[in-house]
Amino acid sequence: MGIKVFNTLTEKKEEFVPLEGKTVRMYVCGPTVYDHAHIGHARSAVVFDVIRRWLEYRGYEVIYVRNYTDIDDKIIKRSREEGIPWYEVAQKYIDSYEEDMRALNVKEPTYKPRVTEHIPEIIEVIKGLIEKGYAYEANGDVYFSVEKFPGYGKLSKRKLEELIAGARIEPGEGKKNPLDFALWKKSKEGEPGWESPWGIGRPGWHIECSAMSMKYLGETMDIHGGGLDLIFPHHENEIAQSESYTGKPFVRYWIHNGFVMVNKEKMSKSLGNFFTVKEILEKFSPDVLRLFLLSTHYRSPIDFSTERLEEAERSLKRLLNFLDSKEVIRSLPEKGEEEDVIDVESYRKKFEEAMDDDFNTAKAFGVLFELVKEANQLKDRYLREGRIPKATKTSLVEAVELVENMLKLLGLKLEREKEEGIEDELIKLLIEVRGELRKRKIFDLADRIRDRLKELGITLEDLPTGTVYKKG
Repeated sequence: MGIKVFNTLTEKKEEFVPLEGKTVRMYVCGPTVYDHAHIGHARSAVVFDVIRRWLEYRGYEVIYVRNYTDIDDKIIKRSREEGIPWYEVAQKYIDSYEEDMRALNVKEPTYKPRVTEHIPEIIEVIKGLIEKGYAYEANGDVYFSVEKFPGYGKLSKRKLEELIAGARIEPGEGKKNPLDFALWKKSKEGEPGWESPWGIGRPGWHIECSAMSMKYLGETMDIHGGGLDLIFPHHENEIAQSESYTGKPFVRYWIHNGFVMVNKEKMSKSLGNFFTVKEILEKFSPDVLRLFLLSTHYRSPIDFSTERLEEAERSLKRLLNFLDSKEVIRSLPEKGEEEDVIDVESYRKKFEEAMDDDFNTAKAFGVLFELVKEANQLKDRYLREGRIPKATKTSLVEAVELVENMLKLLGLKLEREKEEGIEDELIKLLIEVRGELRKRKIFDLADRIRDRLKELGITLEDLPTGTVYKKG
């Protein structure tokens, strides 16, 4: 059985079959760069990074495109606020976004097109739409005529009549229909602009993604991704203009990630419940944020809170402690009997089944924690005994390696904090001192060290092979 993908267009899970062999053409809407990336941007980036990683794990070659909208009303407004040119604003926040992506271990896209570097391609598509009768010019603006495209509304499941009933034409707009959207916008005085057959202006938001995706991925791509909020009007408009231009299906599988919620409300600047990636990474490691973002299925809303991040931090510590136990397991002396072997392969299979079923990272993490629990129980039992059967040792080491490999596949760096390294050295020193006190029969002081460490969340366990410790 192959990979199943929930397609927003058909509203059902479908078997994933790329257009061409083992090559996957994938486009994800990137940010409009006028501010630092927030946790909503991070969710989209991490979700589609994991989808890409999983497709590559399953043997596909992924051509991955994520764009930058580097000219926009918001960028122009920010340039006035900051007193720097619009292109410096764009570059400043592209640099900031890429810094956040590196921190979160998001793989570099194959292509990172910027709107301002693709003006000729965008103009070419707009000219084609006018020639085919799907678009019209009005006073230096160019609009797409929605009524000319019979499939309008098929992605968002909205009816054209209902949309028209709720729309209106703003004063000064040259639209024939209130739903018609801008392909080219005439530049106002003092605004940046580019030469075009319709005068100085700049592209509309929707046409940018169509032109850039077609340049790098061809007229039909396999996957187009983005947040749920992009379904309408952005992705709906992309379909209308692209399919009108080429006469071919634009996208085979539409994939959308759910919202980030704060206290059950969608995170937004207007509500003041807005958190940047940089703010979060001041308090939590990138792995903690990544684990939090993947602990919920990508299509579901995810509720953001400090408590949820702290929970993810504890989960990550459990995983790192388990990975750090590999050398302890290896150092245990072996004994003859063969018994208690973990079926590591069955866990691998369950993990793969979860990921193949619409990239269910929440379920996949559940499988890993299940394996960690079983392995820890077995490991602790033989640590107490001081000897371990060879087959048991082998299966425990395999369990650690499977967890490590799958976590890396999900994009976790598994880096230990530097402070934690110093902390570990201090714990080892205290264990050494305590051992010496016990040898000298100064038990009250030795017990005091053990009890104080326990209060700090560090449990000591005296085994025949020596004293081991656990955090959390």
